[in-house]
Amino acid sequence: MPRRTATMLASTLILIALLCAGVLIKVPYSEMSPGPTVNTLGDVEGDPVLRISGHKTYRTSGNLNMTTVRVTGADYSMNLVEAVAGWLGHDSVVVPHDTLYPDGKTEEESTQENAEEFSQSQESAKVAALKELNIPVTSYVVVSSVVKGSPSQGKLHAGDIIKNVDGTAVEKPEDVAKLVTEHKPGQDVVFTVIPAKTAAAAEKAGKKPEGTEKVTLTTVKAPEGDRAIVGIQAGTDHTFPFDIDIKLADVGGPSAGLMFSLGILDKLTPGQLTGGKFIAGTGTIDDAGKVGPIGGITMKLVGARNAGARYFLTPDDNCEAAAADTPDGLTLIRVKTIDDARKSLDKLRAGDTAGLPSCSAG
Repeated sequence: MPRRTATMLASTLILIALLCAGVLIKVPYSEMSPGPTVNTLGDVEGDPVLRISGHKTYRTSGNLNMTTVRVTGADYSMNLVEAVAGWLGHDSVVVPHDTLYPDGKTEEESTQENAEEFSQSQESAKVAALKELNIPVTSYVVVSSVVKGSPSQGKLHAGDIIKNVDGTAVEKPEDVAKLVTEHKPGQDVVFTVIPAKTAAAAEKAGKKPEGTEKVTLTTVKAPEGDRAIVGIQAGTDHTFPFDIDIKLADVGGPSAGLMFSLGILDKLTPGQLTGGKFIAGTGTIDDAGKVGPIGGITMKLVGARNAGARYFLTPDDNCEAAAADTPDGLTLIRVKTIDDARKSLDKLRAGDTAGLPSCSAG
């Protein structure tokens, strides 16, 4: 066999061996890539994403698209070839597996957590939008969850409205833990609550929930530290003056909050918030309308531009990273609150693009 042919054959065999090794070698990484975008003003499979009843609504136009990121599953083992391809590609990001699934979290646990965050983001989006329009929303501190085997099991239930602890009125969820920890483990604490069933019946009838009960619990020592606990997680629930239903399946996490709230605003106000333009965005939102940062910003920018967006509402804390890698044809608009976003859309609709708050790469 000629030397040149032998050399080429050996090189080919080595390359094949390296490729096989690359496929077989597993690495502790996961991949993020652009996910689908959904117009909060539109329909999904024939059903509106936002359905409002019991209040006057107005016609909308254009797009207010929420954006998503696809990630590989917790149980998926990426090989070396896939990792290298991801590192070299522009439309995906390879990150350490623990970044997406910390502390050995399973895919099922991550999905459940994302579902809970998504549900909470919907509630906060409703509250923020109605507060922006000065429409009253009634808020309550409630029992969000009860720890199995804790002093509260069988005595307090998810959905119970907490009126006071030891006679001290509760105004925020964090007030509950503060009042409980004033006790030593083994001491009694008295909760005054409106039972969840009573509250649900009142809400269904459109009435204010009434009828309190006193529940005495004996505190125990926390698993870590010496503080007293009763084994509940306190949260916030709301009663809205009319029905706002957000219907969107197979999406998790809190990052759609801002876009949901703007969609609600648009449907409840005359005129068209977008001016017919294609606007996408992202950002968490709290009850007060503050916009928070999210993960996967560069992938969301790519997904938005691929879908046709020309403008992207960007949380203030994500602005620097977004500005460093913005797809061509996409204009970033910096937002800190729902009011910021609303005012920016007013400027955009009026053609005042020079007045839009922008992002910089630092």
